[in-house]
Amino acid sequence: MFSKILIANRGEIACRVIKTAKRMGIKTVAVYSDADRDALHVELADEAVHIGPAAAAESYLVADKIIAACKETGAEAVHPGYGFLSERASFPQALAKEGIVWIGPNPHAIEAMGDKIESKKFASKANVSTVPGYLGVIESMDEAVKIADDIGYPVMIKASAGGGGKGMRIAWNAEEVIDGYTRSKSEAASSFGDDRVFIEKFIENPRHIEIQVLGDKHGNAIYLGERECSIQRRNQKVIEEAPSPLLDEDTRRAMGEQAVALAKAVDYDSAGTVEFVAGQDKSFFFLEMNTRLQVEHPVTELVTGVDLVEQMIRVAYGEKLQMTQDDVKLNGWSVESRIYAEDPYRNFLPSIGRLVRYRPPEEGTAEGLTIRNDTGVVEGSEISMFYDPMIAKLITHAPTREEAIDAMSEALDAFYVDGIQHNVPFLTALMNHPRWRSGELATSFITDEYPDGFAPTDPDAEAKALLAAVALSMGALQRERLDHLTGRLRPHSGAVREDWVVKVDKDYVNVRLAAGYPGSPIELDVSVNDGPIVSVESDWAPGDLMWTGAIGGKPMTVQVRPVKGGYRLDWQGYSVVTKVMSPRIAELDALMPEKLPPDTSKMLLCPMPGLVVSIAVEEGQEVKAGEQLAIVEAMKMENVLRAERDCTVTAIKAAAGDSLAVDAVIMEFS
Repeated sequence: MFSKILIANRGEIACRVIKTAKRMGIKTVAVYSDADRDALHVELADEAVHIGPAAAAESYLVADKIIAACKETGAEAVHPGYGFLSERASFPQALAKEGIVWIGPNPHAIEAMGDKIESKKFASKANVSTVPGYLGVIESMDEAVKIADDIGYPVMIKASAGGGGKGMRIAWNAEEVIDGYTRSKSEAASSFGDDRVFIEKFIENPRHIEIQVLGDKHGNAIYLGERECSIQRRNQKVIEEAPSPLLDEDTRRAMGEQAVALAKAVDYDSAGTVEFVAGQDKSFFFLEMNTRLQVEHPVTELVTGVDLVEQMIRVAYGEKLQMTQDDVKLNGWSVESRIYAEDPYRNFLPSIGRLVRYRPPEEGTAEGLTIRNDTGVVEGSEISMFYDPMIAKLITHAPTREEAIDAMSEALDAFYVDGIQHNVPFLTALMNHPRWRSGELATSFITDEYPDGFAPTDPDAEAKALLAAVALSMGALQRERLDHLTGRLRPHSGAVREDWVVKVDKDYVNVRLAAGYPGSPIELDVSVNDGPIVSVESDWAPGDLMWTGAIGGKPMTVQVRPVKGGYRLDWQGYSVVTKVMSPRIAELDALMPEKLPPDTSKMLLCPMPGLVVSIAVEEGQEVKAGEQLAIVEAMKMENVLRAERDCTVTAIKAAAGDSLAVDAVIMEFS
C-alpha cells in the first residue's frame, strides 16, 4: 500500500480524504493557497506545501505546482477530490510521466466521459438512452438560437466541461437562449478554461437520479445503488438522499446495469457516477458521467457500508475489488444537506466572512441513528470569495426515510453558525415541507414551492406557544438572578411573578407561571394564553448557545442569540425575537413607534460581496424594467442585475474590477 499520498484539493473534501488515509495508515500531504494558510485541511495533514496565491487559477489549478509538491514531499500518489484538476485527463498523464500514481480513473475514461459532448456521443454509440439535443460545438449565438428552435423549447444550455451547476442555463424562448448562451460561455471559460457549450432538450418535471459505480484495473465493475439529487437550486444540488423514493427494484437494476455497461465500455477503474434524468413514470435518460468522487458520496457510503475513498486508493494501488454485485446491499436510508455560506432571505446570495461561531451537532451513532458532518472549517475559519461557498455536509442515516428526515431536522436545529449568513433555516424548513416528506420530488421543487424566494415563516399558534414558553423559562431565570443582586434600590420581595407577557416578534403572548421556581436546571409548569398547563424542562443556563429540553414531553433544541432586551430564537426554520416583560411593560411597549428602515428604492445595491464584472449603462441613460444594469461575480457565479422598473440612471458609484461589500451602492436612479 502507498505510504504517503497528496490531496490536490482543499476544504471539506481534502479533510475527508485525509480521514480515510489516516485510518489506512497512510501519511498525507496537503497543498494550500495564500487564502488557506490556516485552513483545517492544512492542520490535519502530516505535511503541507504552499502552492500560490488565493486565485485557484494560480494555485490549485496549476498541475506543475502539484507535481512539484509531490517531489518535495515524496508523495507516491495524488487524490484529486472533486473540482479543480479532478477531471482533466492531462493531469494524470503528467503525473504518470513523473512516476506518480493517480487515484482516479484512467485518462482515456476521463476523456471519453468527462467531456459532456463526447460522452453523449459515446453513450449513444453504446445504445444508452440519451436526452435529445445537439452535441456539436456551437460557434455563434445565431446558431444557438437556430438549434434551440429546432429542438423545441424549453432547452438546457450546458458547458461541455462543466460541473457543479456552473455554465448552465434553461431557456424557454429565443431571447433567453441569447442571454443564456453568453452567460454559459463566460462562466465556462472562467470556471473551467473551456467555453464550449451544447444544447439539449430540457425534460419538464424531471428527477435527478445518479448511480454510483466502482471499477478496478482487472475488468471488474459494480454499482452501489442510486442517489436522488432532485432538490436543486440554480442547477446546484442542495439535498441528496439514498436510495431514491421513486425507484423500484426493477428500475434500480436497469439503471445500474446500464451504468456498469457504460463504465466497462471505457475500462473505468475507480469511483464514478453515471447521472440520469428520470421522468415521473420512471423512464430515464443518460445525462453525463462524472469521472470523480461526488460531493454527495456519503449517503451511498452510509447505506452500503462501503468507504468509497478507501476503494479508490486500493484500486489505484492495483488491488482487485473485494466485493461483487451480489455483495452490495442497501441498508436503511440516508439524507445529506449541503450547508452553504449564502443568505436564503436574499435569494441565496453568497456570504463571506469569519465563522465567529461554528458548533455542528455531535457526530456518532446511537439507537440506530447516525449523524455525520463532513466539513473543512472550524470556529474562526474564514469563508472567502475565492472558492465554493459550501461550509459543510450534514448527513443522517436511519432505518427508514421518515426517521432519517426527522434526524436531519433535529440535527439542523443543533447546527449553530454565526458570523456569516447561511442556509440552515432554509434546510430546516425543507425538512418539514410536506411535499419533500412525501417524496413527490422534481428538479423544479424549489422553484415550484418558493416562486418568490425563501422568506421567514411566521410560526403558527402552536409553534408560537412553544417558543414563548422557551423564552419565559430563560427570561424568568434572568430576572430572578437580577433581582437577587446586592445593592438594588428596591429589595427583592421573595415572591415570583406569575403573570408574564412574551413578545414574539410583534405579537404579545400571555404566559402564566403555574408552578416551579426559575432556576437551573429549568423545571417549570406554564400555561400559554390560558391554555392547558405543560411542563418546561431544560438544563439551559445563561450564556448557553442552545436551549435543549422538552415542553410537554416534546423534545426541542432551540438556538439562542442574545438581542437587546431579549433573545432571538431559531427553531424548525422559524426565527423570532422574543422579549419577556410584565403585563404593564407590555402595555407601554405596544405604544412605542416602529422604526422604519431607510428608503433604498432608488439605488442599485450590491446583493453580495463580489467583483464587478461590467457596468451596462451610463449616467443619464433611461432604462426599462428588465434591462441589464451590471454583472457581479461571486463564488464562481456571474449574477446579472436588472432594472426592477423604468427609470433614469443619475449616478454610477462603481466600475468594472471593483470589489464590493454587500449593500454597497452600485448606482442611483430617479
